[in-house]
Amino acid sequence: MEIIVNLDVMMAKRKISGGELAERIGITQANLSVLKTGKAKAIRFSTLMALCHELNCQPGDLLEFRE
Repeated sequence: MEIIVNLDVMMAKRKISGGELAERIGITQANLSVLKTGKAKAIRFSTLMALCHELNCQPGDLLEFRE
């Protein structure tokens, strides 16, 4: 079982760069990269809310559970 992070897919759909998104939501590019690659062990709800707000999406668009 794993959680797949589809942040890079949503960023491509919205045509936004990592640097621009990181700046808009107030995190470093390094932390955004950790999220994009799926290496993060956790994500704050405030960060998830900021991502959803900036990308105009739902949490389920960014996170996917696979058996």
